[in-house]
Amino acid sequence: MPVVSHVQGGEPFWAEPGARKLIRWTDFLTFRTIANFPQLFLNFNSSNMKRKAESQSNGRNGKGILKKRVKTMLSDEDIRKSFRKGLFDKDVLEKYTKSYAKSEPYKHSVISSLINDELLRAVRNEIRENVSFTPKETDIYKIHQSGDLANLDGLDDGALEKLPSLLRLRDALYSSEFRKYAATITKSGPLSGRKTDMAINVYTPGCHLLCHDDVIGSRRISYILYLVDPDIPWKEKWGGALRLFPTQTHEDEKGEKTITPTPDTTKIIPPAWNQLSFFAVQPGLSFHDVEEVYHAETKEQLKKDGGRIRMAISGWFHIPQIGEEGYIEGEEEKWGLNSSLKQLQGNPDRYDVPKAQPITVEVPKEATEDKDLEAADIDFLLKYMAPTYLTPDTLDQVAEQFMDLSSVTLDGLLSQKYSEKVRTYIEVQEKSPLPTATEEIEKGPWRVAKPPHKQRYMYLQPTSSDNKPAEMNPIEELLEVFLPSPQFRKWLECATKCEIENYDILARRFRKGLDYSLAKTHMGEPRLEISLGLTPTTGWGADDNDSDDDETSSEEETNDSKAKANGKSKANGKQKVGEEKEEEEEDDVGGHEAYLAGDDEEEVNGDATVYKASSEAEDDNVLFTNPASWNNMSIVLRDSGVMKFVKYVSMNAKGDRWDISGAFGVKPLEGDDEDEQTVSLESSDEEVFNGFPESEDSDSD
Repeated sequence: MPVVSHVQGGEPFWAEPGARKLIRWTDFLTFRTIANFPQLFLNFNSSNMKRKAESQSNGRNGKGILKKRVKTMLSDEDIRKSFRKGLFDKDVLEKYTKSYAKSEPYKHSVISSLINDELLRAVRNEIRENVSFTPKETDIYKIHQSGDLANLDGLDDGALEKLPSLLRLRDALYSSEFRKYAATITKSGPLSGRKTDMAINVYTPGCHLLCHDDVIGSRRISYILYLVDPDIPWKEKWGGALRLFPTQTHEDEKGEKTITPTPDTTKIIPPAWNQLSFFAVQPGLSFHDVEEVYHAETKEQLKKDGGRIRMAISGWFHIPQIGEEGYIEGEEEKWGLNSSLKQLQGNPDRYDVPKAQPITVEVPKEATEDKDLEAADIDFLLKYMAPTYLTPDTLDQVAEQFMDLSSVTLDGLLSQKYSEKVRTYIEVQEKSPLPTATEEIEKGPWRVAKPPHKQRYMYLQPTSSDNKPAEMNPIEELLEVFLPSPQFRKWLECATKCEIENYDILARRFRKGLDYSLAKTHMGEPRLEISLGLTPTTGWGADDNDSDDDETSSEEETNDSKAKANGKSKANGKQKVGEEKEEEEEDDVGGHEAYLAGDDEEEVNGDATVYKASSEAEDDNVLFTNPASWNNMSIVLRDSGVMKFVKYVSMNAKGDRWDISGAFGVKPLEGDDEDEQTVSLESSDEEVFNGFPESEDSDSD
């Protein structure tokens, strides 16, 4: 039997040794990966700009870029004039140094009005007029980004003439004087002026960056310089804030300590024009995220708010390189090694929750060859399932579909009567206010998945047989009675032709504006995974139709499932997005569960977290997708090395994502083909954010 497995591809261009290598997953709704972005950046993704620059500069600037850069090096006076007046005064530096030392939850600083205002306005205008951005989306972020501004030196003279202020800003930030200023405040030690590392990031409504600690390579200081509209003050309610996570220290019985971030942030730093936020990169401590930029209620309000475009220059200061002042031979390697050791200190996975709780299936003393459902099995299942899925013909069709593709999605799995009970219960829950603090939530039956640099969502696990509640709500009954039952397992074996050895079931609620599950790799034998979608709201990128009619014919049910399993209709929501994308980008609210290809080399080395992309559409590494949906069940045979994540649920979603997820260990399949097949999804053209509109309303032009 074929299994959902992995395909080959190219290394993401931003991957660095020691990094948390991000999944190369650009614009999920259109399934297209841009693999040649570094080349695009060298002309700022704007062929018009380059052609204009060449026509203006031919025959006039033939001395070459290196000579030109020597002539335009900033003097000490020019550097100081690039910053606000008085910034380098001794008392000002002391004030920031003392404030940094006292800051919580870890040391950080915020400097308002960092740059000369006239210079920064000129930078913003140059970016608006000359720079385009590429949309990028992975399991951890959704942004629009330029390339590394270190590549400015690779542009021809005509192109550089379009960006004099941006070039001056970059050189001022990495000047010796400002590097020493930042090092004094943070006590980071010397910083490199040669290794510049900065890019322009634009967050439009819906964009976000989830929890991480910025520990990659030789980074010493992380910073963000905001270029939001200087004439329309950014409001905190718009989102887009830098949020800092406190950490907690766990100590095991051997006295070994492990540090993990808590699921709730305690410091919120909203964007502001010409504001610099920065902190020393600390492995296992400097956890932070960027809050989603929230949608406006109406297009008119969005226009009034200036589009809510959170533009910023983000970057890092690095350890000095060979030949620079402060360089110490072997320091970068030692820093990288120490960073890795600190991240691995203790047993970090030990404190991940929820923990897997597989329950072994008891093997009957008298084995029987008859695997068909008996009358008693059907009577039990009819309380929960639509009758269509209990007929032999339908089960045979489902099994055939699954054997061919290793995946199938079944609409309307729950009976109309029981699904209405579930819907009513969930709708009541969604109307009831939830506490925001994890501590308050966990006073009830639900728990919060953690740590947040891996996952965050609400969950319920089955209780032990001795502690099952006397009265259950519909979700608990599915979790405690229906899905763990021998009858359901027997049905699942009929539908997949697999023999189940153990099972682990989990109810999940992904809250909008909060929750997600980052990519995690399954290592081990292939296993069945189910996801019973229980999301009653619409607008998730799948067809928004109820599937509760148990009178639907088996042929219609199975054919619809077949379309979903192939990823050609409901699974990717492609048609709907194509129709409505031009008007407004409200369909992409996240919440989809995605299976992604791993990488063979990384698996050999025990690290299968890298998703290697390919520029070829037919080599798309998305194997199977499962949008938040109502009353359907996806069944996937997941191979070793295949990753899975649930995308962050946007605040713009109409509700939360609800599901019940299950993993079923199965006996090794006999006669598997060596050549495994994959489930791939179609690609389509990607919509690119082309910078700022030609606006007559803006006062900042």
